[in-house]
Amino acid sequence: MKRLDIKTLAVCLVLISSLLLGAGCDLLPTVTTPPPTTPAPAANVTETTAEKPVTPAPGPTTTIPTSPLLPIASTPAPPLPSIADVVARVKPSVVAINTEVTLLDFFNRPRSEEGAGSGLIIREDGLIITNNHVVQNARTISVTLDDGRTFPVDLATVKTDTLTDLAILKINASSLPAAQVGDSSRMRVGDWVVAIGNALGEGIRATQGIISRQNASLNVDSTEILYGLIETDAAINPGNSGGPLVNMAGEVIGITNAKLAAVGIEATGFAISTETAVPVIQQLITAGRAVHPWLGVSLVPIDQVLIQEFNLAADKGAFVAQVVSDSPAGVAGLQPEDVIVSFAGKEVTSVAGLITAIRQSQVGQKVEIVYWRGKTKNTATTTLVERPQ
Repeated sequence: MKRLDIKTLAVCLVLISSLLLGAGCDLLPTVTTPPPTTPAPAANVTETTAEKPVTPAPGPTTTIPTSPLLPIASTPAPPLPSIADVVARVKPSVVAINTEVTLLDFFNRPRSEEGAGSGLIIREDGLIITNNHVVQNARTISVTLDDGRTFPVDLATVKTDTLTDLAILKINASSLPAAQVGDSSRMRVGDWVVAIGNALGEGIRATQGIISRQNASLNVDSTEILYGLIETDAAINPGNSGGPLVNMAGEVIGITNAKLAAVGIEATGFAISTETAVPVIQQLITAGRAVHPWLGVSLVPIDQVLIQEFNLAADKGAFVAQVVSDSPAGVAGLQPEDVIVSFAGKEVTSVAGLITAIRQSQVGQKVEIVYWRGKTKNTATTTLVERPQ
């Protein structure tokens, strides 16, 4: 009897263990999605009666935490502009310019060299603007329009200004699509722009970017510096020179003229702003040459070395290195080592700023100049004259 009880007890233990193992699955639950069930049709409902839609229960809402240190912007980013629309509007006004220049080789023998650049139609009768360096010393010039027609250029129509690297020329054509010129002073760093031109001499193409810097200056060579430039990261290539830099309204806000090309430098191109170019172009059209006001000084940027070497009282401005004796600066009494800090009522913080202020003045204009000489601040007046050719 006692042995039977032990066997019975063993069987019970085995059964209990099996039940516990089966129940143990609840300790590691698996999530399964039950198949959708079709509710049974209600009584007295015909087949043509639509079923009542089932509204799902609202799920949990997620609240994004906010922090005064990490504010979350609620305004969506604006969509990217349509570059294609801008190109379609401006491209018919952009032309390819091909030139032939006679140069002398090492043995002083003449040889011909071909060049390529770009231009922009600004009047329906065939008036075109470009860069001076595109057409300078050219023996022959031809212009190819967007529609494929090519016209020779009468060299007598070419007028140039080396100081601003601008030029105009004319072709014998009519009813041409003239570009619309915009105001570069209204542009901001970060605004989208498009460069259109005869890149690499292989036809009109477009690149896009933004304005990286305004009122930039660039040393073209040891004797020439360009001022009032727009810097852009739009790709600029040989052949783009003279072509337009346009805004998203299809307005020309610059004339492409240069790029920096060196190891470690990328996407740094320049265009002459319309703020600088328009007055010069107007003079080339009406007078055949551009007249620039002249002060008669050589200038050097101020840095810490200069401040310490000459014990300057001003850490900003334009340091005068030389003064032409009979120039307006000489008449005003300016001397080497003076630091100009104001010109014609405008604060001067750099050499570029002073040059820009001078070029924005007029020949014959009487201007006031504020400058430091040693530790003394002085004021002088003088009248600007035409810059010698």
